[in-house]
Amino acid sequence: MARARNKRSDDGREAGRSARRGQASAEAVVEPVDGGLAQLIPDRDRARAWTLLIDGAPQSHVDLDDPAYLSFEYQRRLGHVIDLVAPPGKPVHAVHLGGGAFTLARYTAATRPRSTQQVVERDAALVQLVRRELPLDPNARIRVRSLDAREGLAKVPDGWADLVIADVFSGARTPAHLTSVEFVAEVRRVVKAGGVYAANLADGPPLAYLRGQIATVAATFPELALVADPTVLRGKRFGNAVLVASDHPLPIAELTRRAASDPHPGRVEHGKQLTDFTGGATPVTDGAAVASPAPPPSVFR
Repeated sequence: MARARNKRSDDGREAGRSARRGQASAEAVVEPVDGGLAQLIPDRDRARAWTLLIDGAPQSHVDLDDPAYLSFEYQRRLGHVIDLVAPPGKPVHAVHLGGGAFTLARYTAATRPRSTQQVVERDAALVQLVRRELPLDPNARIRVRSLDAREGLAKVPDGWADLVIADVFSGARTPAHLTSVEFVAEVRRVVKAGGVYAANLADGPPLAYLRGQIATVAATFPELALVADPTVLRGKRFGNAVLVASDHPLPIAELTRRAASDPHPGRVEHGKQLTDFTGGATPVTDGAAVASPAPPPSVFR
């Protein structure tokens, strides 16, 4: 992700407070990267855990001793998708568009050993920083490409991936060229039959962007589910939503159970309820695509 910033609107305040507490007990690593000023802040409550911030916005949380621990709420929801994409422990082929501190790639490697993964993160300086300060398990099969997400996706063979996760933000907004039916068609090319596409989306009232993205993905994938905080779905505040798609039926019942049992319970919309929520929004093409809305200033405070 060139200048990419993985916006953490659901968890920004909590992560920011945790990061500031950590500064009191250990030394932060501060370094400029392509996307701004990166900070790695030690987690006071976990011995080898760190929060990555860029220009003050929380990006990722990594526990080197426990890579299966997911701190951010939206990442836990994506963790549920990783858990349910195949039988427990079975290795998968995964593509991560947007890397941050490689939190979800580490999670996949820990929970599904021998998985083969490709991470596409355009910010080469950020990749170098994370590799140096938060090194990957040398036994993990994780390849990192410093490319634009769409350019990197084009290099993945047809039908290679069991799972594609999109979590790309530039200047706290998803770039326009990653919001279109043409982009989703490229995702569909890469995902094998029965595989899953999951996207971290962020929007606030009146949720026009979120509704448009649902319509855009629905133009290519027949099976969809949306997981988010109920207050976000009601348009009460800006926040994250995880959109899950496949050409096969999704494990809705188990996804619903897991989301409801999270520390901050999420709601799953699918079927007619999701169609009603979309409200007649139309798919977005490359020619009309715009970046996702900027979060309000209060999101990361």
